[in-house]
Amino acid sequence: MKKLKIGIIGCGHISSIYMQNCPKFEHLELVGCADLDVERAKAQADTFKIPKSCSVEELLSDPEIELIINLTIPKAHASVCIQALEAGKHVFTEKPLAVTREEGRQILEAAQKHNLLVGSAPDTFLGAGIQTAVQLIEQGEIGVPIGASAFMISRGHEHWHPDPAFYYDLGGGPMFDMGPYYLTALVALLGPIKRISGSARISYPERTVLSQPKAGTKIKVSTPTHISGVIDFESGVIGNITTSFDAIGGTSLPPIEIYGSEGTLLVPDPNTFGGPVKIRKRDEIEFKEVPLTFGNDQNSRGLGAADMAMAILEGGEYRANGRLAYHVLEAMHGFHDSSVSGRHYIMESTCDRPEPVSLELQVM
Repeated sequence: MKKLKIGIIGCGHISSIYMQNCPKFEHLELVGCADLDVERAKAQADTFKIPKSCSVEELLSDPEIELIINLTIPKAHASVCIQALEAGKHVFTEKPLAVTREEGRQILEAAQKHNLLVGSAPDTFLGAGIQTAVQLIEQGEIGVPIGASAFMISRGHEHWHPDPAFYYDLGGGPMFDMGPYYLTALVALLGPIKRISGSARISYPERTVLSQPKAGTKIKVSTPTHISGVIDFESGVIGNITTSFDAIGGTSLPPIEIYGSEGTLLVPDPNTFGGPVKIRKRDEIEFKEVPLTFGNDQNSRGLGAADMAMAILEGGEYRANGRLAYHVLEAMHGFHDSSVSGRHYIMESTCDRPEPVSLELQVM
């Protein structure tokens, strides 16, 4: 079977799971990695037995590499993506697609100009949990979808992340860090978004790092850390979402609920690939857990890149695509814009609801 040769740029915290998973996908062959800190790239290459570690420039100039997985910090996503596209490489980037809408559009325009593909995390919506929920909605198990709720409540990354400062900078905060998981899942379940209203605040202008190795370091907060909003989907479904780095997590709120005319669906944490999925139908007393009907229920990061590689090699559509990622990026900005303006934000972009996962993508 033909494989697509790939290189990873950005060898930080998230790179390990990608490097661990890439050999498990039939269509991916990880041949190189790069980082601004070349020694860090070498350490990851040694750990995961990657043939080549080098500078970013050297990786991009390697004619053997066809697809770049961009795992840099959000502020670098656009510049690295565009460099890769101009070097003739397809790109799959970590979320969000970019920090600003203008940068997001520039990425998509560069891809179109060079006749290349762009994909973006999150790809958790391709996992067993959310795909089982998609199937239940498609089968009419909850009737006609009417409403949805989504909640991501935590006390902030300074409690655990080794280097959390960028989570409080432009392109960070709970909406840009975790919002992509929730909004992408909601679009996969319910289709694209029409308009948004939101309220947002910076609750604590300064945070103190509590995790090692930077415990005691002060972080100036430059982005909202508690956001609540209402979503009007093109289908007519009305949803609400709250994302926070300002509250103690572990609440009784479910990550996502979908309300239908014939039942309610509890969707699992969209930052995971598995379950549980639960449903309660009309006249039933309690929720019942539904068996997962797909594979990929473990941490399968890289699944979106594998789906994209299939499209590159065999033709056809891929699910975690640039149009979806840009739509989610615009929506995240919409919550902030609505809070500032005091008015609804009307979406300019749209996208297709991703096709349900096929058996061909059950590759792990």
